[in-house]
Parts: sequence; structure tokens; C-alpha cells
Amino acid sequence: MSGSAKPGRRKAAGAALRYEHVRQRPSAWAQAREKASRRESWGGCLVFLAVAAAIIGFALTIMTLGTELWGSAAPAWPGRGYGFAAVVGAAGPLGLAAVIATLGRTRWKTNPLRSLGWVLASLPGVATSFVWVVVVFAGFRPKHRRDWDSGCYSRGKPCWVHVEYPWVWAVGLLSTVLATAVLFTVLFRIDKARRSTAAG
Repeated sequence: MSGSAKPGRRKAAGAALRYEHVRQRPSAWAQAREKASRRESWGGCLVFLAVAAAIIGFALTIMTLGTELWGSAAPAWPGRGYGFAAVVGAAGPLGLAAVIATLGRTRWKTNPLRSLGWVLASLPGVATSFVWVVVVFAGFRPKHRRDWDSGCYSRGKPCWVHVEYPWVWAVGLLSTVLATAVLFTVLFRIDKARRSTAAG
């Protein structure tokens, strides 16, 4: 017999192994970090909006309240604009000192109710400081002379203030410096008296 060997069967190909990429579930730490980053982004947006609103509100207050104070209150004040500038200049450091003195006594962890009372006590100082800033900024003329238009010379506006009271900036600055010096002197004497009492 001639070779009747059956032709060799072709070996079956091995089953192809398919690996599918399985996305792993993020860990609890990764999820918490992602949530925290989202909260931070939202918090950053809220802070930005709050700051923008504060700046816009402050600018509007300067244009309205500042103009009203310089145009109406200053001319009727004893000493007119110069007397007004002297009082406002002294009120700035006094208001700031009142805010520091009251808020420095807050102890939220140990006595929150009393701390809330000190916060309420600081409000007059906060209001005084705010009015001081508004009056000072309302008296600043635009940086460039080309912006000193007719609106700038309207009653109560910056150019009008400097035409009516040319030395108002010097009076206000001198009053602020003197009030600060008196305040530091008083605080120094109070501190010295306390030390002498404690030593005796």
C-alpha cells in the first residue's frame, strides 16, 4: 500500500485572550479629595463674587455718600471744609483703635456669648473707619488732568473739594498724625501704669 497516511490536521489555534481595560473605582480618599476640590472651587467663586460686590458697593458709596458729605456736611461744619477734614482725620485712627480694642477681646472658644457682645461693641468703630475711608477716597482727584472734567468740579466732587479747600489734604493728614500720636501716648501711659501696679 502506498502511504495512506492522512494528512496531518492543522493544529487548532489557541483561543485568543482578550483583555478589556476595566476602570477601577476611585478610592474613598480620591473621592473625598475630588469633593474637597469641588468645594474649594465653589468657595473660591463665592469669595471672588463677594469681593467684587464689596468693591462695587464701596465705589458706589464713595460716589454717593462721599459726594453728599463733602457737598452738604463739610460747608455746614464748624470751620467749613477744613474743620470737617480735621474731625475726619482724627476719627480714622480712633475708629481703628476701637475696632482693635474690641475685637482683640473676643474668645470664641471659651466664651462665645461675650465675644458676640464685643463684636457688637466694635460696630461703631467699624462704621467710623468706613466713613473715614469713604471721605478720604471721595476727596481724591483723578490721576490725569484730562479727567478733570465739568463733572469733577460739580459740588461735592473731588475737583470741587480741592478748589474750595486747597489745603484740605494737609489739614486731614496733620489731624490723623496728631490723633495717632495722642493715641499711642495714652496707650503707652496706660501700659506703664499697669506694669507699675503689677510690680507694686
